[in-house]
Amino acid sequence: MQGATIRKVDTYYRCLARTLAPGSVVLADHPRTVNLREEEVLDPLNGWLSQLFEPKSRDRTVAALVGSQDDTNGGLNAAAAKKRVADAETRLRRLQDAIAAGVDPAALVEAINEAQAQRAAARAEMEGMPAPNVITAAEVYARIDSLGDVGKALKERNPANLERLYRDLRLEMSYHPGARTVDVKVSPRVVSECVRGGT
Repeated sequence: MQGATIRKVDTYYRCLARTLAPGSVVLADHPRTVNLREEEVLDPLNGWLSQLFEPKSRDRTVAALVGSQDDTNGGLNAAAAKKRVADAETRLRRLQDAIAAGVDPAALVEAINEAQAQRAAARAEMEGMPAPNVITAAEVYARIDSLGDVGKALKERNPANLERLYRDLRLEMSYHPGARTVDVKVSPRVVSECVRGGT
């Protein structure tokens, strides 16, 4: 979306369907023009941020940010490696059961070697995985302290200070015109918290 000032007073964010890539999936549901008045977003956004960072909410905000850390890649990779180990061990047990049932062991040498190699590779992958990149509560408190007086910046509404605050919070917003809702995400460093609400 692009910012535009209308009647020298109101700031709007505008998205025109013609500016989207031809053939984009978004075009199917996108109106020809979307206009979103800045004030409809800024007041609820700043109110939400003010509540998050006020002193009495600080502990709850830190706990939410620490708890929302996204380690999906590390978790998915570890789970996939663990599943490959389990699958290889299952194959090995079946092959051993086949030998116990009377199948010629020479006929299964290649399959056994392959299953053992897969198990060894998956175990090596699990052992070589780096520790997850998570941030501690103390680091979140320090990050919040580095933001300065968030409440003061929000009350003053100085555009330069707000821009710096939003940048430091790595604030991202996505507008859904059909539902007239905005998804908001703050990501100080590797943590994030999301909220969805109406404008």
